[in-house]
Amino acid sequence: MTRPSLLALIVVAAAPGLGACQDGASNRPLPSCLHRIDAQTPEGLRRLFQYDGQAMPLLSAHRGGAQPGFPENCIATFENTILHTFSILEIDLQYTKDGHIVLHHDATLDRTTDGTGRVADRTLGELKQLRLRDSEGRITDHRIPTLDEALEWARGKTVVILDKKNVPVEACVRKIQEHRAEAYAMVMAYRFDEIRACYDLDEDIMMEAMIGDRKRFREFDATGVPWSNVVVFVSHTPPQDKELLEMLHAKGVCAMAGTSRNLDRELRTSRAPGAVAIEQDYRELLERGVDLIETDLPIQLGKLLYAEPGIPASKSPYFLAPIRGSR
Repeated sequence: MTRPSLLALIVVAAAPGLGACQDGASNRPLPSCLHRIDAQTPEGLRRLFQYDGQAMPLLSAHRGGAQPGFPENCIATFENTILHTFSILEIDLQYTKDGHIVLHHDATLDRTTDGTGRVADRTLGELKQLRLRDSEGRITDHRIPTLDEALEWARGKTVVILDKKNVPVEACVRKIQEHRAEAYAMVMAYRFDEIRACYDLDEDIMMEAMIGDRKRFREFDATGVPWSNVVVFVSHTPPQDKELLEMLHAKGVCAMAGTSRNLDRELRTSRAPGAVAIEQDYRELLERGVDLIETDLPIQLGKLLYAEPGIPASKSPYFLAPIRGSR
């Protein structure tokens, strides 16, 4: 089957200005201004991520897509990302001292907040007093959100992937069930026994599985977990085994690769005409068979690569484009 045009792989629409799309009371973007993804049901989520030979029009915003003024793992940042482009969101989980689950990548607070020490040594109340730093290290007025807050925010807006860090799979499943979020929340499981445990607890929950080679492919196949329940992360570097990607596609699975550790760093510091060569590197990644790119720069990458929207007919029911100039 012929691979579709690259221009159709990621949907990027120019967002309306913030001034035309903010709620006067909260100063936050209204839903009608956001590039929303709504699978509506767990079955819809599986169909959304089913590889069917048509291009998957999505990026995955690593840690939510931090920008100047917008910290990682922050709800305001999530809104900023999907204000500009359709994107799913990868978010990170940590436990607090008093047993709550918050969004935070590091085990310690020093890099991303105005606090110090371990997240696990602070209560939720103490953590809520801290302010988050943006992508350039500047302190903002944004606060650490809880997983509960993030799951309530995400409903009807996008898909979140829970990188569980020190939070057990079972706790992630309970939270998804508590919020009835099976249609828009996925679990990132590092080990196949975790994948099996998640599936045994709730067959409706999709997962991101780490399968970087054919040996891992065979091991996952032996778990008995349906391939329809996973999106596969293949590598943080450009994958070299094209046959592995073809094997995943034959199972109806979309393959994801990360660029945060390589190409994104070049794009962040690039100046034209140097960006032209970087753009080609991203395009070559997609041409190798990668369907989704997990990136630190979802807004910049989308604008660099794709000038025209293109949602495949099989996926279009799940995408809600912004209403221009709405309030």
